[in-house]
Amino acid sequence: MRRPEQQTTIRPTTDPAPGAGTDAGAEPRGGPSGSGASGPGSSRPGACEPGCSAPGPAPTGTGPVAEGHPVGDLTTEAVLAPYLRGQAADFLRSLRQHHEHSAPAESGGHDAAAATRALRRAARRISGSLHTFRAALDPHWADQLRAELAWLSGVLAREHAYANRLARLVEALHQLSGPALPAARGARAAGETAASDAQGRAALGVGAARAGALLERRLTLARTRSHSAALQALGSSRFHAVADAVALLASDVPLTPGTTGRTAEALLEPAERAEQRLLTAVAALPPAGSEPYNEAQDAAWHQARLLLRLHRYAHEVVLGAAAPALASCGHALDLHRDAVEAAAAAAAAARTPRIAPATAYALGVLHADQRHEVEAARAVFRETWPYATALTAS
Repeated sequence: MRRPEQQTTIRPTTDPAPGAGTDAGAEPRGGPSGSGASGPGSSRPGACEPGCSAPGPAPTGTGPVAEGHPVGDLTTEAVLAPYLRGQAADFLRSLRQHHEHSAPAESGGHDAAAATRALRRAARRISGSLHTFRAALDPHWADQLRAELAWLSGVLAREHAYANRLARLVEALHQLSGPALPAARGARAAGETAASDAQGRAALGVGAARAGALLERRLTLARTRSHSAALQALGSSRFHAVADAVALLASDVPLTPGTTGRTAEALLEPAERAEQRLLTAVAALPPAGSEPYNEAQDAAWHQARLLLRLHRYAHEVVLGAAAPALASCGHALDLHRDAVEAAAAAAAAARTPRIAPATAYALGVLHADQRHEVEAARAVFRETWPYATALTAS
């Protein structure tokens, strides 16, 4: 298992902190919808975690060299089992806090929202670890629980996502249609430019208010429906089956017989594979300066974000701590995802039948602004990516 810092020797702890590391930036948008399953104990095969298929052979020489791992300490009993038990305990603690502080989103249930984020954070870490270290666990159990946790995380994420998307778009509209900067004194050209800007913003301002109202109606409705869906999910038998399975995990981790004494095969090799899948995906990203409105490129960046998350979680398991060097690039990919989805929301609103031309114009400008934010997030990722050589192909 490598770390982003070049040529660094890492000595993993034998008992990593169960809640080590927190997510940078925005939360994920969920995983498989999982229709019709009754819970982790059902016979439905588990859906694959996003990013679980390797994009091909890993590029050689792209990552730093791993050194000095005390592999004798990297046993599933000493590392993986305590990590999963700790995340399961965090899940149950967050669930209890959510029940204690439940409140409708409109009444400002801040504590309930914080508990929901913590619940999803633990669910993602359990799900990611079950995927990466599947060979060290009962595979049937791991696949089913992973799919159910992905379903739960996805259901709980949508309300938060719609609220953030609306706030982002309304703020962007305000910035785009705000007052123009005054012309510099004694500079005729600057004055003409400022006048042109003022005319453009005035034209935008005509439709900005209506565009904002349209977005608010659409996204508030989606948020309300997501809130109702989350409440329904938390009261369902499917969710109670998930909670029961996590409660059992908090006390008993079903390791595969014969892997408890193995080291590299059970932990280091799966973590290395997760890292190499990430490096391959990043090396294949579209090059800098690509067409900013080419939405077809977004999928490759979303894949890199999901693989980075799996790599971070594997890092937490094997090395017992988060990887600080990955925080900035992870945050950039979160912002990239947010900008992509905001641009899509603006474009969808612009397709509303019978809207005024000024409203459509404002939404078009908003879409362009968010696509520029997409490019800005990609640039930040390239600047902060710690495996510098993996980006040479980009």
